[in-house]
Amino acid sequence: MTTLSDNRTKIAAAGVVLLFCVFFLIACGLGYPVLNRFDPRQTPGLSDVKTYAALVTGTASPDAGHVRFRVLVPWLAKPFARLAQGRVATWDPVMFGLLVANSLFVAGTAVLIVILGGILGNRERGSSAVGLVGALLYLVNFAVPNLRLVGLVDAGEGFFLLALLWSLWEFELWALPVIAVLGALTKESFVPFSIVLTSAWWFSIRADRNPERNHFSPVSPWILSSWVLSLAAMIGLQWSITGRFVSPLQFGLALHRGDDYLGHFASSLHDRNLWYIFLWLLPTAIPNLKRLPKSWLIPVGATCAMAFVLDAYFGGAPGTVGRELFSIAGPVLSLSSALFLLRIAG
Repeated sequence: MTTLSDNRTKIAAAGVVLLFCVFFLIACGLGYPVLNRFDPRQTPGLSDVKTYAALVTGTASPDAGHVRFRVLVPWLAKPFARLAQGRVATWDPVMFGLLVANSLFVAGTAVLIVILGGILGNRERGSSAVGLVGALLYLVNFAVPNLRLVGLVDAGEGFFLLALLWSLWEFELWALPVIAVLGALTKESFVPFSIVLTSAWWFSIRADRNPERNHFSPVSPWILSSWVLSLAAMIGLQWSITGRFVSPLQFGLALHRGDDYLGHFASSLHDRNLWYIFLWLLPTAIPNLKRLPKSWLIPVGATCAMAFVLDAYFGGAPGTVGRELFSIAGPVLSLSSALFLLRIAG
C-alpha cells in the first residue's frame, strides 16, 4: 500500500515538473521579442526595465529611487546573463537573463493555477481540465507577454501572491514566512498586499472553523510571523543598499505623490492596459465566480481594493493598477474563465 502511494506521489511530482518545463518554454517563446526585436529599456512606459537591467549588471544608480530595492528578479537573472555573455549571438545577454528569470516565475504561476484548478475540479466534481485551461488562459493574457516578460518584476510578485493563497488553502503554513521574505525582496507592494490577503483569508474562514480540525490553532502565529519577516526583509534590504535605517512607514510616506485621488482613480480606469488585460477576462470569469471558494474570493477582492488605494495614494504611473490587479486576481479569474469556457464547450 505504501509503495503504491509512493509511486503515485512520484508520478504526480514528475507531472508537475513536466508541466513546469512546458510552461517555461511557452513563456520564453512569448517573451522572445525582447531579445533582439525591440529594447524595452528604450520603450516609453517600461522605463523601470532600465533600472532592473542595471541591477543585473551591478550598475544601478541611487537616482533609481525605490525601484532599486526590487532585487530578487535581477538577482535571479544575473547568472543567466553571465552565462549568455558571448554565447547567444545577437540576443541581448541582460534581457536574456531577465527573460529566463521572469519565465521561471510565469511557469511557476501556471503550475500553481493547474494545482488549484485540480482542487476546484474535485470540489465541483467537474472537469479535470479546469486547471490546465486556466493556466493557458493566463499565459495568453495581454499582461503576460507585454508586461510579465519584458524585463519587469511583476511576474515574481504575482507568483508569490498566488503561492500565498495556495499555502493558506492547503494549510502549508511553514511556507508563509518563506513566501513573505521572497515576496518583499521582489517588490515593496507585496508587503501590504500580503498583509491584506492573509488578514482577509483569516476572517473568511472563521465561520468554517471545525473543532475537530487542529489546523486552525497555529494559523495566527504563522501569519503574524510572515508579516514581521516581510517587514524585516524590506528594512534589512534597504539598510544594506543605502546604509541607513528607514522604517516602512517613512518609506511609504516618501512615495506619496499628488492629492487628486479621484482624478487619478478615473485615469486608472481609463488606462488602455487595464482594458487590454480584463476586456475578455472579466466577462468570462464573472458568471462562475460563485463556484470558487469564498476563502479565495474574499482575500483576492480585498487585496484588489488595496491595490486601488495604494495606486491612488502613490500616484502610480499609467498601467500600474492593471499590472497589480492582474498579479492579484489574474490566476483566480483565469480559473473562473476556464469553468465558463468548458461549460459552454459542453
